[in-house]
Amino acid sequence: MGYRETYKDWLRWTDEDTRQELLAVQDEKEIEDRFYKDLEFGTAGLRGIMGAGTNRMNGYTVGRATKGLVDWLRAEHPEELARGVVIAYDSRHHSRDFALEAAHVLCAAGIPVKIFRELMPIPVLSFAVKHYGALAGIVVTASHNPKEYNGYKVYGESGGQLVPRDADRLTAYVNAVTDLAHIPRSGGEALLTWLGEETLASYLDTIYKESVYQGTPPPLRVVYTPLHGSGNRPVRAILEKAGFHDVSVVEVQEAPDGDFPTVRSPNPEDSEALALGICQAKALGADIVIGTDPDSDRIGAAVRDGDCFVLISGNQMGALLVDFILAMQKDRLTPASTIVKTIVTGELGADIARARGVQVEETLTGFKYIGEKISNYEKDPAHTFIMGYEESYGYLVGTHAQDKDAVVTAMLICEMAAWYRSRGMTLVDGLDSLYETYGYRLDRMISYTLRGKEGLEAIARAMERLRAEDVRRWLPDIETVLDYEKGIDGLPRENVLKFILKDGSWMAVRPSGTEPKIKFYYSFSGTCEGDCEARLDACRAVWEKELGLH
Repeated sequence: MGYRETYKDWLRWTDEDTRQELLAVQDEKEIEDRFYKDLEFGTAGLRGIMGAGTNRMNGYTVGRATKGLVDWLRAEHPEELARGVVIAYDSRHHSRDFALEAAHVLCAAGIPVKIFRELMPIPVLSFAVKHYGALAGIVVTASHNPKEYNGYKVYGESGGQLVPRDADRLTAYVNAVTDLAHIPRSGGEALLTWLGEETLASYLDTIYKESVYQGTPPPLRVVYTPLHGSGNRPVRAILEKAGFHDVSVVEVQEAPDGDFPTVRSPNPEDSEALALGICQAKALGADIVIGTDPDSDRIGAAVRDGDCFVLISGNQMGALLVDFILAMQKDRLTPASTIVKTIVTGELGADIARARGVQVEETLTGFKYIGEKISNYEKDPAHTFIMGYEESYGYLVGTHAQDKDAVVTAMLICEMAAWYRSRGMTLVDGLDSLYETYGYRLDRMISYTLRGKEGLEAIARAMERLRAEDVRRWLPDIETVLDYEKGIDGLPRENVLKFILKDGSWMAVRPSGTEPKIKFYYSFSGTCEGDCEARLDACRAVWEKELGLH
């Protein structure tokens, strides 16, 4: 069926509220965008703009995804269905509704569900899947996307997001569900169990084991913002447990709110997201500002440097944490100790790890691959997982979860800042010290948003041209081109290109798997910031000119 026929079909069978929403849409382009395809179920699950239509996040598309999950679990684990599924959700509009929709479909199919009574961070869900020995987990969230978005992530029994080989099998079952009007949603109510404080308490007790100071850190004054999301209670609880009693919360960003009214985007990668926290920190004389995104898997920070506050990038924080964690654990490190990073994450943390005799392994972009390493290492005596991180503000220390964890990282960032403060230094001073030892690094990600059907087509054309052209004609310093779609170093195939320059610096480009964006990553080594910034500007201008990006 074409989009028009699918639109008319929905008008025939959907509920009255959905029907009225669709009838109110007068723009033909809008109707086409809602119905020209199904919202794709990929390795990250579903993510899209909320609204009526096959290409939108709504109760019907959530029901379809969950029916596919039911069929997949029955096929893969027919004798273990009693282990059930754990469900969590964040503060976005309809997150609780979508979580309950998924729970009803699972229970109607005879699969037990444990669902959190209130919003809960992703790392707590990941922990709970392992803690309860569940078959799978679901989180309803769109992470740091704008308020119009929501999403649906599926986790495997390890507590990690599904990697492609598993996601592809699940996707086939989801795609086989074509009758959205008659997915069973009633019955099996006794199979639903509500989770509460006991699960969160177990999680906090577990991550507290990663604490360096075990409740007695040097003094530190902290400002924290949950950016209207799920991190408020868990982050404050672990900081209190870890001995940080001087913590001030940004009050206007404390309550969960799916409109995210105080920020342009609830993304700690966005320099404006911590602006209110920085103002509060200046007024209070605080040492550090930390902020978590709505599902509390990513964390950003700004630290005092004299009278100013300096934002620490994801790559910089990753390198600082690698240095700090390995220094604090130096007596426990073995030849098997391993740090894991992604192929688009900068090299400073990796260089630090190698200098300390710690192994470094790389994965494709996405924390699901880092989580997979944890599972692999459990059966591999040659590797012991110490820490995994990615440039997009995601970090995990410990194996209590298999996804990035802003809660345990909040504790460790504050302990690290307190450690530096006790030596008369800030995290900025610590970063400068690392540059003195390992050389200056500039790591930057620049994305271009191209919305709608035309945008997706433009992104595809850009990737095709990058593969077809001799890019050395554009940038003569390129020495090696790595096309991960062909498979490199035993990694799964992925639509990523990486351009290695003659001095070891690199650039990479990939379409986002969750947003209508094409992302360019730059990692330059140089003598100083100005030198690296000039090189970045020159490379960026070439890409924008040749690919028509702006």
